[in-house]
Amino acid sequence: MLYQAYQAHCDAFAPVRLMAETARGWLSQPFFHYMPVARGAHAAMTMLSQAGISHQRPQFGIERVTVAGEEVAVTEEVVAATPFCNLIRFRKAAAKVNGHAEPKLLMVAPLSGHFSTLLRGTVDTALPDHDVYLTDWVNARNVPLRHGRFDLDDMVELVIRFIHLLGPDLHVMAVCQPSVPVLAAVSLMAAANDPHQPKSMVLMGGPIDPEANPTEVNHFAHSHPLSWFERTVIDTVPARYPGAFRRVYPGFLQLAGFMSMNIDRHVTAHWSMFRHLVEGDGDSAAAARAFYDEYLSVMDLPADFYLQTMQRVFHDHDLMHERFRVRGDLVEPGAIERTALMTVEGERDDICAVGQTAAAHTLCRNLPETMKRRHVQPKVGHYGVFHGRRWQTETYPKVRDFIIAHA
Repeated sequence: MLYQAYQAHCDAFAPVRLMAETARGWLSQPFFHYMPVARGAHAAMTMLSQAGISHQRPQFGIERVTVAGEEVAVTEEVVAATPFCNLIRFRKAAAKVNGHAEPKLLMVAPLSGHFSTLLRGTVDTALPDHDVYLTDWVNARNVPLRHGRFDLDDMVELVIRFIHLLGPDLHVMAVCQPSVPVLAAVSLMAAANDPHQPKSMVLMGGPIDPEANPTEVNHFAHSHPLSWFERTVIDTVPARYPGAFRRVYPGFLQLAGFMSMNIDRHVTAHWSMFRHLVEGDGDSAAAARAFYDEYLSVMDLPADFYLQTMQRVFHDHDLMHERFRVRGDLVEPGAIERTALMTVEGERDDICAVGQTAAAHTLCRNLPETMKRRHVQPKVGHYGVFHGRRWQTETYPKVRDFIIAHA
């Protein structure tokens, strides 16, 4: 009933937002700009009209990128389509960089409540040097029940399928949550002596070993039994959507959890946005608005995937205890000998703390040290591991050089 109550609230609030948008347009007239009260009212109506959560995937909006000093057109191309995920390629008009073929880079986006557009900046930064492919997860509430379930094993198998599809000489980057299934996929491929094993694997801010340096998120997950999560946060999709009656972990609950961790910061950010609007500083307000448009765009997760991740990754720590299985096959990271490993962590990450991702180096015990690299990025939190100025100027150059070294 929780999802139904949320939907009823959204339906009730929709006319309020519409009236606020009408008032905002009226208060935008030039003769109101000189009236402080009117500017305040305009700012308030703007904030109110834009309030709320979106369940629609935003556009990536990456149309051009600079390669070797020249602007090159970029188009999105769906390479493979599945009910729960599409593999998209950001095709550039130029197929080579400095006369050489670009390294293929598969970015595996987190299936954690936000759309894959959360990695827009990650993709944009890597595009000048790589042929970039990205997992574009589908909102589970839009997937009809006839397509069956999707669980953690399905994600591992999907990663392997995409690696096979893209062929040899591939590099894989897992951002946050998919670090576990990506490491599992590469481990299974190594154990099978698969000829399509990736050249390198970059794991960024992922919970390989949540016990290594537990955060409040880890403590909360571990302090509640799986039955509590199934009873409290799992619900069915309302009848109006294509995925009607599918069991999901609603995106609005995930967002509420994230925002509650830093509620003071979000309140301050919205107050600053309001002040910028009142003062006529549209650029600063627009920058903050762009961030929250993305942050407040959420998607539902398949219930089986969420519950299995909670159980096997955060409760039982199967990977670190060497009992993680996929369709009955034991995952053995020690089998990896051909795929170079780089881990990236944020010094201030309060979701996946320093040490949790680096644990992958211990698991990959038969990989030569010359094929391993660990990087801890100073002065960034979880989001800064893969987005923002420090990602662009400090972290990414190290990732790029690592991939080049093992191409």
